[in-house]
Amino acid sequence: MTITIILGALKVLAFVPAIVIHECAHGFAAAKLGDPTARNAGRLSLNPLRHVDPFGTVLLPGLLILSGAGFVFGYAKPVPYNPRYFKDVRKGEVIVGLAGPASNLLMSLAGAAIAWGSMQLFGLSQELALYTWYFGCYFCSVNLCLAFFNLLPIPPLDGSSIVAPLLSDRALDVYYQVQRYGMFILMLFVFLPYFIPQLDVLGIYLQATAGSLANLMLP
Repeated sequence: MTITIILGALKVLAFVPAIVIHECAHGFAAAKLGDPTARNAGRLSLNPLRHVDPFGTVLLPGLLILSGAGFVFGYAKPVPYNPRYFKDVRKGEVIVGLAGPASNLLMSLAGAAIAWGSMQLFGLSQELALYTWYFGCYFCSVNLCLAFFNLLPIPPLDGSSIVAPLLSDRALDVYYQVQRYGMFILMLFVFLPYFIPQLDVLGIYLQATAGSLANLMLP
């Protein structure tokens, strides 16, 4: 029971900073491009309470963990930004959209470094080394999942902010029509495999991207 609690706590310690820093990265990128919206809203903060989304931060990852899903992902409240402050609106939106996943990729490198570094702790304490290894591996994996999950071009994920500015006006009109169903489509991808395992498109995608990279990066 104690081990279960410790591992659960390590998962929370890995997941929370992953999504908080992800959202802060959007805000910092927008601020660098001249947009004060996130700063004025108090969202350039590492305080998790400022970023928590009841479903995306708590319920969704909690359900995935409890169900024993191979991948855990989620999202926080989107950081507000105003593209009208950007000198180049389309370029600015792409940069802000990419900032979140990019921060997760950088954090995955930190997680891999922790996992590899844990090997040096075996001489001091095998238990400490194993817990450190577990945290590093989980921190790396969850950040890779968040990066590639958020790159999907489905609103409200970052991929939609990255793809939309690159579309032609005609394609953008169609995209906006589909956008209103974004959350429904997303939930379909997440929960449909529990009823029809053969349709686990999201799992296949994350295994091919986040899973493959994790296998290369981790000991």
